Amino acid sequence: MGGVKAYTPNHQPCDPACMNASPAASDALTALLAFWHDAGVEDCFGDAPVDRTRETAPPPPAKATRAPAPAQPGTVTPLRAPVSSAKVSTDTVAEAVALARTAARAADSLESLTEAIRGFDACPLSTMGARQAVVWRGEASAPLMIVGEGPGAEEDAQGLPFVGKAGRLLDRMLKAAQLEGRVIITNTVFWRPPGNRTPSPEEQAICAPFVARALELVKPKLVLTVGAAAARAILHTNEGITRLRGNWGEWHLPEGGTSAPVMPTLHPAFLLRQPQAKAMVWADLLAVAARLDGSSQAPDSKTPH
Repeated sequence: MGGVKAYTPNHQPCDPACMNASPAASDALTALLAFWHDAGVEDCFGDAPVDRTRETAPPPPAKATRAPAPAQPGTVTPLRAPVSSAKVSTDTVAEAVALARTAARAADSLESLTEAIRGFDACPLSTMGARQAVVWRGEASAPLMIVGEGPGAEEDAQGLPFVGKAGRLLDRMLKAAQLEGRVIITNTVFWRPPGNRTPSPEEQAICAPFVARALELVKPKLVLTVGAAAARAILHTNEGITRLRGNWGEWHLPEGGTSAPVMPTLHPAFLLRQPQAKAMVWADLLAVAARLDGSSQAPDSKTPH
């Protein structure tokens, strides 16, 4: 295996050679890294192999630095700004999940579930700069539930999921597939992750009881997950989205016996970067529409724009 080349969370390459690339080449590299990230690839390797058995010894540890001398009387010691951290009323993720499960079970409607989520403060994301909880939009009795990854900036501002550029693309594709007005849309987490990063598995686990309760209350016929993180959270798998998409799975809740067929597909934000991938998502939507209507007939197979 080759030496690891790091890349940043926003998919910008860190290799100095990439930093000096032309704008067109840089955009191409960024799009390629984004594709790998959405496909579940989390490590990049160099072209030249490295013999790990002949690696040089690690450098010696740095010498310990002498502690600063105590301040003299009459001097003012500058205060360091505290490191930003989430206010979590629990010590472990397991305890936070237990709190979420208790709050979710008490909700007997989507309205009361929404209020429970808005009042929940054991998820670290709720104290990381998000303006509000972004819960769901659509029809409460919809036959199709769409589960995304997490809110973005526009969703955080408006308090509704999938209302940004990616959401508008999703709406156009749903309309073309004759699914408009037949969906309810939510996410695996309800607060915007800092910097629009992908929510962590721990954050998704804390919010999972609320998402599961929504499935119990809505009782959709089918579920569509969009994005790798959503598919992994709902289907409990580590498979990449390019392998999962287009194949039916099953979302089965351990308690209560509620289940629903799941179709994983690519995230619309990825389609904005890679328009040629729209055909794959369109095929997935046609499969959902056909199964929802109980027939092999589907809308026009031409991919919408």
